[in-house]
Amino acid sequence: MIEYTLRSPIEYLKGVGPQKADLLKKELNIFTFDDLVHHYPFRYLDRTRFYKINQLQPEMSNVQILGRLINIELIGQKKGKRLVAQFKDETGELELVWFQSIRWLEKSLTVGAVYIIFGKPTLYNGQFSMTHPEMDLYNPAKKNIGNLSLQPVYSSTEKLKQFYLDTKGIQRLQEGLISWAVKKVEESLPEHILKKHRLITKTEALLNIHFPTNQQDLQTAQRRLKFEELFFIQLKLLKNKLLQTHKFKGHIFEEVGDNFNIFYREKLPFPLTNAQKRVLKEIRHDTHTGAQMNRLLQGDVGSGKTVVALMTMLLAVDNGCQACMMAPTEILAQQHYSGLIKLIDGLPLSIKILSGSTPKKERRLIHEALENGELNILVGTHALIEDTVKFKNLGLVVIDEQHRFGVEQRAKLWRKNHLPPHMLVMTATPIPRTLAMTLYGDLDVSVIDELPAGRKPIKTLHLFESGRLRMFGFMREEIEKGRQVYVVYPLIKESEKLDLMHLEAGIENLTREFPLPKYRISIVHGKMPAKDKDFEMQRFVRGETQIMVATTVIEVGVNVPNATVMIIENAERFGLSQLHQLRGRVGRGGEQSFCILMSSNKLSNDGKLRLSTMVRTNDGFEIAETDLQLRGPGDIAGTQQSGILDLKLADLTTDQEILQEARNSVIHIFEEDPTLSTPKNALLRNTLIQKNPGISWDKIS
Repeated sequence: MIEYTLRSPIEYLKGVGPQKADLLKKELNIFTFDDLVHHYPFRYLDRTRFYKINQLQPEMSNVQILGRLINIELIGQKKGKRLVAQFKDETGELELVWFQSIRWLEKSLTVGAVYIIFGKPTLYNGQFSMTHPEMDLYNPAKKNIGNLSLQPVYSSTEKLKQFYLDTKGIQRLQEGLISWAVKKVEESLPEHILKKHRLITKTEALLNIHFPTNQQDLQTAQRRLKFEELFFIQLKLLKNKLLQTHKFKGHIFEEVGDNFNIFYREKLPFPLTNAQKRVLKEIRHDTHTGAQMNRLLQGDVGSGKTVVALMTMLLAVDNGCQACMMAPTEILAQQHYSGLIKLIDGLPLSIKILSGSTPKKERRLIHEALENGELNILVGTHALIEDTVKFKNLGLVVIDEQHRFGVEQRAKLWRKNHLPPHMLVMTATPIPRTLAMTLYGDLDVSVIDELPAGRKPIKTLHLFESGRLRMFGFMREEIEKGRQVYVVYPLIKESEKLDLMHLEAGIENLTREFPLPKYRISIVHGKMPAKDKDFEMQRFVRGETQIMVATTVIEVGVNVPNATVMIIENAERFGLSQLHQLRGRVGRGGEQSFCILMSSNKLSNDGKLRLSTMVRTNDGFEIAETDLQLRGPGDIAGTQQSGILDLKLADLTTDQEILQEARNSVIHIFEEDPTLSTPKNALLRNTLIQKNPGISWDKIS
């Protein structure tokens, strides 16, 4: 006889078999009994309340009624055939209608029997009816699992439903599995954590998440399972951070030398803000400890992250090290390079740029200068991680827009030196605190939360199509003042499926409104050859064109201080983070800048919230929090690809308190027991290894 375990293949579960098993694997990633146990309901139907027929209202959603089936009749022919039944309670009658599974229903329904029906009531010609209701024979004596007060609703798919694996079908599988499975489930949290945080056991939690008898039991189960998910994410992240701090020794930057001091005293383009000073102090502290720095630097577009990065690079050079700065695109790398050249003009430093388009001869010279130590700072794209790029003594790596690089790409830069370089990763995409704690919990986080003196907040306006002439007039006024304007479109060409403004039609409108030779227009989009794109961008940068018509290709990487107006067409089609990034292209000079959000008159509730948020605030972190609520964590900062946020139950938008509680708990445990080697934490260590096979447990001294 086969001895089943939680690791048993799902096809061996009663009611599944090979065909359904293949579908469960493909559609829901359910391969084993354990996977099914951890396939949680995403909502619950409250079956605790019963309605009378005379209480029904047309606007009600699903309702539950106890009554008697008094008549059943087959009506119509062929495709128009339907099964109609009369259902009554002491207050009135209701018509029940089915268009599918008619033959099976005729056999299974019993006239005269008492049923619990569940479905949406519809009013037609003065009488209520219910189409395809759920039907359960009433049995007041039945107490076992499945006769529910809170009915679980499971995610399913159209393919699964064809094989009767809709929410009811999955519920039946859970009924057959759960009472056996909970006896096999091993506890993952030790007793001292359960007591400290008032958590129920895993067995109780799994039973009550699938088959709760009341709201209290459900909430207690959800809190326990959410805590566990977030706790083990934090345990892994903070364990990695602890290991890095102790295992990976780093360069010690003791000296604040001439390059740093001369730049600070003579070449700063504007006084450092208090936020920049605070971040530099945090970096100075990190580079003094003898451990490798791993710091995330967050700050809105224009907040002065690049100056902080440069001063950190100067600190590295002053201490006999080389520094490199990696950006995700050639445009952004070139922009950083040009900016750095201007900032360090006159300092005795060598700085070069390396990208895919660097000529072979120049590339060879750069490689030689790197290896012999003549080159102090190298800016580049992914080209920096190629094996042929070798440094003499790499002491600092700066990564811009870090979410566009994978962990392995960053790790390749680590391995460029015998002593791992310090890492400073930067993002202009503000990350909500909960997401930063979860996604970058192994990094120290610095925030630049103020703009340099003289920068004026961008004024944002939302206009409908009726305001287009007003928008054109405003563009003319700004261009007459010598300013420049961006106009961004969601599409390049007309789409049959989407009724949106597109770049080609926009160019026609703009050339009519702003004719040659008085006005000149640059055009940039993602399908242009790189050389053409760069040529058009450079014309705009040099002020040879007044209007840049573009797609979101200019979201990152164009710095034109003279551009004061950003117009975003069909703004409702963009995410909040993207709108904020686009708005950050203006407001880079001393003049007042503006962002105009053009939209259609038909806006969804989410669309209205996005646009009103943009009009109300320039605070990137407030915008990021709203974006997290609207989109969920998976779409922000590329976290879907990271695999870190594989959350089955916890929600970073609503479970911030549980996340903080879990993180604090982990911090306290590591303070007492850094290697989880005491008997009371042995279960945590074993569970962490089980959840992360191959995890490093190098000795922490």
